[in-house]
Amino acid sequence: MQIESASAGLFRHLSADKAAFYRCILDVFAAAKRQYRLQLRPDEVLAEALWPDGAPRIEDVNAALAQLAEWGNLESQHDTARVASLADFYRARFLYRLSHGGEAVEAGLAVFLQTLQRRAELQTVALEDIASRLQSLHLLLKDDAADDTVDVAKIHEILRDLVRVFESLAENAQAFMAGVARSIELQQAEAGAVLDYKRRLIDYLERFMGDLVRRSDTIARNLLALAPRIDAPLQRVAQREARDAAPGDSRELHDEQLRRHHAWRERWQGLCRWFLPAGNEPPQAELLRARARAAIPQLLAAIATLNERRSGRSDRSADFRVLAEWFAECVDDDEAHRLARAAFALNPARHFSLGAPDDESLPASASWTEAPPLRINPRLREYGEAAPRGPLARVRDRSTERALMASQLAEESRQADEARRRLATGRTLRLSQLGALDAHAFALFLTLLGEALAEQCGPDTPVERLTGDGLLRITLEPLEADSHARIETPLGVFAGRDHRLTIAPAEDFA
Repeated sequence: MQIESASAGLFRHLSADKAAFYRCILDVFAAAKRQYRLQLRPDEVLAEALWPDGAPRIEDVNAALAQLAEWGNLESQHDTARVASLADFYRARFLYRLSHGGEAVEAGLAVFLQTLQRRAELQTVALEDIASRLQSLHLLLKDDAADDTVDVAKIHEILRDLVRVFESLAENAQAFMAGVARSIELQQAEAGAVLDYKRRLIDYLERFMGDLVRRSDTIARNLLALAPRIDAPLQRVAQREARDAAPGDSRELHDEQLRRHHAWRERWQGLCRWFLPAGNEPPQAELLRARARAAIPQLLAAIATLNERRSGRSDRSADFRVLAEWFAECVDDDEAHRLARAAFALNPARHFSLGAPDDESLPASASWTEAPPLRINPRLREYGEAAPRGPLARVRDRSTERALMASQLAEESRQADEARRRLATGRTLRLSQLGALDAHAFALFLTLLGEALAEQCGPDTPVERLTGDGLLRITLEPLEADSHARIETPLGVFAGRDHRLTIAPAEDFA
């Protein structure tokens, strides 16, 4: 727990109030470490830091250095080099350097920033380097070379360079393919920039795929030639590395050699699987080439999407708002009818030749406003044909269901009208004077009360508003805080603070 607490304190300067100030100071110490400078004085930090708002006072720098030392990012010791008197000796003067934890934090932040700013790329140069290093390794391990004449140090150097180049190639290729798949940079770019980017990216991918095909065959042949005799050099390289391990007994040294040998074999197998097939699985280089080839149609699809977004199409609600403005500007009904025919395609439909017997005497140019209605099967609009193939389905008589639905709608309308007449009297009443309400009147009352309370700024503020359907106007005035209202309903008792309530039809206020 103490270690975790100390580690968390190392990052406190990133969320502190003076985070930028602390970062300016730590950047100076990070640069000093790169320059092999061991310690810094506060006046040197003040002179070398890049302060965004001008140089601060030396007292502020001293306070920040002390705080960073308390968090564990810095270590301090007394500065006795500039002591000229006994008073200077007792005065607090310190030298500062990065602590072990502070160095780890700076290294982590540097890697984090570098990762964010890195632009992934397809490294054709890395393919050339891999091929040249494999060729050099092949020459060192030629058949007529004896084990005691092989330069292990040279082999170790070639393998380290090979692993470093290969890891960079694989990591950058994976990041580049992920970035191309997202196509983030295409969504907000200008049309000219998109076309230029498309041209450059396609050329870039074609050049990489050409180099990948050409280099992969050479790399694969070298890997196949090295496969029978690579294990012994890997073991000798592992033994060479194990000599630098921490001292221990013979068992520990043997285990360390096995671990390093296993690590080198694992790296070599990863390299082989990139350029040689493993069983039924194709090599990773082939998958990368297929992925790069698939990036081109993905890029074209992203450009097509961008063109659709730039085509100027608006949403349906915006179209209806513009159309409503046009209807409002019509000078008479005839102009509105012409606009309606143009907007909703209300043109004569009798040229379809549907074979209706009552339309034989009407010309195809007959206006829809003057001619009798033309009955069209809904299937014609949906499927483009008047009737399905095969025998027609038996028509069900739904007159009973329609009559029931009509009676239910009429009953609901009657109940809503009664509730409206019960409440919308135009008289001012207290809630306690409403008396008992039936279920429909109580539902209407709750709806009106909810709309009024939604407009109320505070519990003691009167409110007046028009209901959402525009039919009623409600006025609500709170009474004393200790007043009480009680309304009996079939669903239960509604109780609360009493109010003066006025509900009236909206036309009474017109």
